[in-house]
Amino acid sequence: MKFMLLLNVPRGSGEYDLWSWSEKDLQAHMAFLKRFNEELKEDGTFVSVEGLTPPKQARLVRAGKGGKPEVTDGPFAESKEFLAGYWIIDVETREQAYAIAGRASAAPGPNGQPLNILIEVREVMSGMPIEP
Repeated sequence: MKFMLLLNVPRGSGEYDLWSWSEKDLQAHMAFLKRFNEELKEDGTFVSVEGLTPPKQARLVRAGKGGKPEVTDGPFAESKEFLAGYWIIDVETREQAYAIAGRASAAPGPNGQPLNILIEVREVMSGMPIEP
C-alpha cells in the first residue's frame, strides 16, 4: 500500500521560519532528513520525497475562457499552514505508515528540540476508493 505523508508547516512570519534558524540548527535538521530518507531506502519503504518552494511562489490555475488558463497568486494569505513537502512510501499496513510519519514529525528544530509537526497521512489510490 502506498501512502503520501504530507508535511504541512506553520507559516511563522509569512514563510516557514526554517530560514530564521541558526546555521547549526538548520544543518542538524537537514542531516536528520537525509538520514531519515536513507533509512526509508534501506528498509524498502521509500518511493519518493520532494520539498516544495515557499507559498509566495505558488500560483492557482483554473481552466479559462478559450482554453487559456487563468493564473492567480496563491495560496491565500489567511492560510495558517502550507505544504512544505511530501514523502511517498510503500508499506504493508497503515500502522507502518503512521509509525514512519511519527518519525518524520520528530525532526529537530531550534536547539535540537523535536518539531512535532503534524504529518497528514493519506493512502495513494490504486483504484476506486473504498470506505476504510
